[in-house]
Amino acid sequence: MHVEGVEITKADKALFPDGTTKGDLAEYYAGVADVMLPHLADRPVNMQRFPDGVDAGGFYEKKVPSYFPDWVRTVEVATDQGRQRQVVVDDARSLVYLAQQACLTPHTWLSRTDDLDRPDQLVLDLDPSTDEVEPVRRAAHLVGDLLDDLGLTAYLKTTGSRGYHVLVPLRPHDGFDEVRGFAREVAHLLVSREPDLLTVEQRKAKRGDRVLVDVMRNGYGQTAVPPYAVRARDGAPVSTPIEWAELATTDPASYTLASVRRRLAQRDDPWKGLRRHAQSLAKPREKLSRLAG
Repeated sequence: MHVEGVEITKADKALFPDGTTKGDLAEYYAGVADVMLPHLADRPVNMQRFPDGVDAGGFYEKKVPSYFPDWVRTVEVATDQGRQRQVVVDDARSLVYLAQQACLTPHTWLSRTDDLDRPDQLVLDLDPSTDEVEPVRRAAHLVGDLLDDLGLTAYLKTTGSRGYHVLVPLRPHDGFDEVRGFAREVAHLLVSREPDLLTVEQRKAKRGDRVLVDVMRNGYGQTAVPPYAVRARDGAPVSTPIEWAELATTDPASYTLASVRRRLAQRDDPWKGLRRHAQSLAKPREKLSRLAG
């Protein structure tokens, strides 16, 4: 079996309990490449791989394996262990090649290869402490309303897991420390307004039933699940951009590898052209300071 010129070996190997195979994964990524690549291009990728399927467990791989072909683009990044090369996915063939490596989820940096120290995205990860959907939906609405009050255009997507991500496209002016500091102030203001619903407590034992407003992805070398990435969970759910108006009817794992292509056949990507709305944090930072008192 060949997909986008890539040989898919053991294409009939089931990667998910429902029988979804490696061939299915490769064909899915080839099918969504046009809408997914703008969200992947020019970003280092951490590969989450499951060679024996999700039930057998997987691993994260940051450094590019020596056997990867030369046509897969890479970039050198600084790490605590020194410098290493990581994958960059700029075309459909590279995306499909990762599927051939049983990479279910390519996790992307929040900065680009031309300026790795300055993020062009801010992400607030809303992580519920229970399986109830309504609290995390309410949390997402509160985040969106506050960001709107600050003059920021925010975008929403399902994580394909239990929560939602809210993303703000940025002009890459500030470093990670400044961006994470801003995100932290937003989170603390939200918690001060809704202490029974929200928390910034990282330790699960101290969260109770509250929704975590997680800002830790906003750091150098940290990653987020990009739009249209498959998650390593039963049913092969997909992290999917949605309109704010869809929040009330869209669960975090609503869309799957099987259904998201039908959605894209009926409508455009809600995050299409996102980079054209990149914003500075200068004025929102002033507004946030006034709101926080």
